Amino acid sequence: MNIGTLAKRSGLAPSRIRYYERAGILKTVQRKANGYRSYPEETLVVLGLITTAQAAGFSLEEISSLLPSDLNHWDRQTLLTTLQQKVADIEKLEQKLAHSKAQLVNVIHEIQQKPDDIDCAANARRVLTEVLDVQHQTGKEE
Repeated sequence: MNIGTLAKRSGLAPSRIRYYERAGILKTVQRKANGYRSYPEETLVVLGLITTAQAAGFSLEEISSLLPSDLNHWDRQTLLTTLQQKVADIEKLEQKLAHSKAQLVNVIHEIQQKPDDIDCAANARRVLTEVLDVQHQTGKEE
């Protein structure tokens, strides 16, 4: 199938498909004698895997290492290791996000507790001083 048909069937722009080809992720492309691209039916599966993996947070480099050159021959251990590493990365990110959220909630609380006798600039200094004090006490300067 040509790139226009592939784009319609996959829901991706032709430029995105060409980008995946240039990045070395989409290897199923063939060239006709006239130089036009021709894609086998399995390209739809590969594009589906790429977009699903990207939505799950995989980088193009990770996807490239994950996809086999032949969709009929997956390396089970590589697949498992890569997926397990991504889960570990997500868990680390969740912890970092939870910490960031807690800090922001604390800052919001401190801003809401502004004493009536100080202006906004003085309150901002007060809040920042308290946030920095907490960070130094916990040993987490961010």
